[in-house]
Amino acid sequence: MDTISRRSFQQQTLGSLLTWSLLETLFSGDAFADEVKPIAAKWLAELNSMSLDLKGRKLDPLAWQKQVEQLFGKVDLPELLKFIDFEKLTAGIKPQERGELSLKAKLPQVEGLPTNLVFGHQVFALNKDRSVVPHGHDNMATAFLILKGDFRGRHYDRLEDEVKHMIVKPTIDKAFGPGTFSTLSDIKDNVHWFQATSDASFIFNIHVMSVVPGRTGRVYIDPDGEKLSGGRIKARKIDHAEANKLYG
Repeated sequence: MDTISRRSFQQQTLGSLLTWSLLETLFSGDAFADEVKPIAAKWLAELNSMSLDLKGRKLDPLAWQKQVEQLFGKVDLPELLKFIDFEKLTAGIKPQERGELSLKAKLPQVEGLPTNLVFGHQVFALNKDRSVVPHGHDNMATAFLILKGDFRGRHYDRLEDEVKHMIVKPTIDKAFGPGTFSTLSDIKDNVHWFQATSDASFIFNIHVMSVVPGRTGRVYIDPDGEKLSGGRIKARKIDHAEANKLYG
């Protein structure tokens, strides 16, 4: 990478690189010059504090979604890809025949960076017609940013839970391309489903688990269920194997 000055970095890129796990991925590929790592670490620490506020109930889930969307909206994707060693991160990978391949990055020790981050992260790799299968979340807050490729993204509000079914209502069904994003929480757009419409497609994901103390995780559903009044759907709860078979 060409050498850049601290001032140039601050002026041209700092505003577009505020998402925390995204910065973590940048660190992992040594995409930043050593002189700017402390700057990124400072922002990462501040954003980690925001997620701690979510878990500490100082920030409610809807406010968290709004603030994360504002941060994701500042990402300049061409500039982002310039600083991510994206080719190295994805070199030689083979997306799965069904479903998504999860890529993880290890965060190096950087002065000023928290050692116990409150969120997790991953990059999903998919080929055309493969999906991050339909599922909801228990006690989680999650955000997605499209890094490369095209997707059809669908979200649903989770209205009711029964023993074997979940009552959902579609809220989003649109095309997602590079630089676009979405968020979800227990309160809003809890169920989602991303289907790649192009080969070599990548999604960046961050997730805050156990927003309040207790169980956390995914709940898979079949959204092709009984149609109810008001646009609602009675969707079967299924396991990951069936979800992958039907929609992966």
